[in-house]
Amino acid sequence: MNLVAFALVLTGVLLNAIAQLALKASVKGAGAIDLSLSDAGVAALRLAGEPWLWVGLGCYVVSVGVWILALSRVEVSIAYPMLSIGYVVNAVAAWAWLGESMSLTKVGGIGIIVIGVLVLARS
Repeated sequence: MNLVAFALVLTGVLLNAIAQLALKASVKGAGAIDLSLSDAGVAALRLAGEPWLWVGLGCYVVSVGVWILALSRVEVSIAYPMLSIGYVVNAVAAWAWLGESMSLTKVGGIGIIVIGVLVLARS
């Protein structure tokens, strides 16, 4: 994988991770959203006013374009597993930004993911 291809894959992964974090931030204060049809409209209207929702959706849109560019240069069997970098980014960012827990088990899992990504990147 050349530098341009790796940069595209990494950009797509990071945009996807940012989208996840932004979507979480958009619902953080609301708690669990009720699944009843009677409350769906109220929840949708409340979410529509959340700036983080739009940041997240925007990142998803851009990430699809970047991902298409990446897939035009990299085999999907290499590119797709690289998405696991997003798990690492999200776990660390959720811990630092959203106050989520970071246990020793999570750190160990992150280490395994990093080793797997390094093996894939070198293949």
